[in-house]
Amino acid sequence: MNTISALIRRRPVLTYFTLVILISWTGGAVVVGPGNFPLDWERFEQLGGAFYGVSIAGPVVAGLLLTGLLDGRRGLRELRVRLGKWRVGASWYGLALLPAVVMAATLLALSPGSWDSIPSIFTSGEKVRAAWMGAAVGLVFGLEELGWTGFAVPRLRVRHGILATSMMVGLVWGAWHFPLFWQSDSFSSIVPLSLLLVRLFSWLPAFRTLLVWIYDRTGSLLLPMLMHGCVSAVSVVLVSTGLSGGDLWAVTLAWPLMMWLLVGALATTSHGHLERIKVRGVPA
Repeated sequence: MNTISALIRRRPVLTYFTLVILISWTGGAVVVGPGNFPLDWERFEQLGGAFYGVSIAGPVVAGLLLTGLLDGRRGLRELRVRLGKWRVGASWYGLALLPAVVMAATLLALSPGSWDSIPSIFTSGEKVRAAWMGAAVGLVFGLEELGWTGFAVPRLRVRHGILATSMMVGLVWGAWHFPLFWQSDSFSSIVPLSLLLVRLFSWLPAFRTLLVWIYDRTGSLLLPMLMHGCVSAVSVVLVSTGLSGGDLWAVTLAWPLMMWLLVGALATTSHGHLERIKVRGVPA
């Protein structure tokens, strides 16, 4: 037991990443059944809510558990303080909403391409239900940041810059999404596999850079949760379930392009540097 405790203290972020994958993927396999991946649409309608719930439990439970184990009550109190830090100025809330606004504008700009690419909320007869679903998904998915930003990011920022921290968390974050994006034809040929890899690793590291940046500048855990939740809500409400072929590739490639352009814009306004401060007071 002492050896395990020493290993956790020596490699807290690696331990966190391992626990996240273990909890989320194992929980998903239990809910869905190990022989039922990838989920088809019928099974997703039956089990999708529980599947997403146990997936999101991974980063949240792992973050809270390791915070309590490594830093005790002091660490949990400090986490609560960061979560409750909301007086940061209206401009920061505007920046937190910006990725969702850009994503929504991009999706709407692409929607005239064909009937299949028109967002579902405009073609569905249950617009209110779709809006509520988007809000609920945004709220739940924003909770992920209790772990990613609440635990992993501050520890990595002690020794690494914003971009390096974002790439490390972003790549693991992308891999963590694998069961959520896995489809029946993902490994059937090079094109579906390429689509899967692009969806996992192209825009998530860029978006993670924005999340790390706004946390680094404000010290508020609430703002990354808001940013994450709003982007998730937009993706649910405005992405058509009928996308395929060129329309699917257009949306898939537009997201990372827009996110990396936002990262570039932030770097430009910061005179070529995303960095400003090192997050202190958190054990490495």
